[in-house]
Amino acid sequence: MLTVEAGESVVIDTVSHEGLLDDQGADPIGFFGAHGVAREGVLTDAVAIAASGGRDAAVDGPHVVTGPVRVRGAQPGDVLAIRVDALDQRVPYGVISNRHGRGALPEYPAGEGNVSVFASVDDAGRGVVPLREGSTRSARFPLAPFLGIMGVATPGSERVHSVPPGAHGGNIDVKLLTAGSTLYLPVRVEGALAYVGDPHFAQGDGEVSLTALEASLRARLRFDVIPRERALAAFGELAGPMGETAEYFVPTGMHEDLDEAVRECVRASISLLVARYGMQPHLAYAYLSAATDVNISQVVDIVKGAHARIRKSDFDEG
Repeated sequence: MLTVEAGESVVIDTVSHEGLLDDQGADPIGFFGAHGVAREGVLTDAVAIAASGGRDAAVDGPHVVTGPVRVRGAQPGDVLAIRVDALDQRVPYGVISNRHGRGALPEYPAGEGNVSVFASVDDAGRGVVPLREGSTRSARFPLAPFLGIMGVATPGSERVHSVPPGAHGGNIDVKLLTAGSTLYLPVRVEGALAYVGDPHFAQGDGEVSLTALEASLRARLRFDVIPRERALAAFGELAGPMGETAEYFVPTGMHEDLDEAVRECVRASISLLVARYGMQPHLAYAYLSAATDVNISQVVDIVKGAHARIRKSDFDEG
């Protein structure tokens, strides 16, 4: 869709799939209108996407994905850095869904079909979920927008489904990747061919009901290429995505078995500490146990995810 130079920024209007899907009527005007959203409050691109058809749910997955973006100079073995410079709300509402028995609890949804909970944003910028259907009393929680999907193309002819994440990134759902963060991805094909989607206003670690507060965002992203030798010195051999925030390095691990996802995350963390700081592996392992949180990214995307929060300040004084 677009070719950019390394270091160039791109503004992408992402679109949430919630409110567009077949089990929601594939009619965002009707779906959101039933929750009190005026016609002019429904995104025109969301309406156009829902009306376009052409999605094969079995092959493509549910998400609206934008890309690919070719980054000149990116070669297999390099690392693509996607810096999230800004994330702005495109609408003041979103949806949290539970469907297909795919949440953490297989007994939900309790009835037939899916459950899609409409969530508004109040004047204080908080998410709002009612305590009971139709009730004016509600739970209110802070928003922290991020893109659930950031990935690169994989080699070969097999089409990658949008739901399970992997070494290519994709649907990693790491909630720390808010504005100011960077995601590092091993380049798999010439040009990297980056793509993004699955915008969130907020998510709890685990994303237990299947989706979190899904809602459309305008993203300003900067694409950089880190040559292989420099990437090895900075991060070690990246087996999969790694994030960075002002406070943390965020290695990840992914596997259908959550225990194995945690193991992969810990191995990635040790590799980072050895490469970046020259730490001996057994001392890195001890440090992680004493000082680093390993969080569950999500348990609902077929391939489950874990991520570590390694404080950069712990290493500031040598």
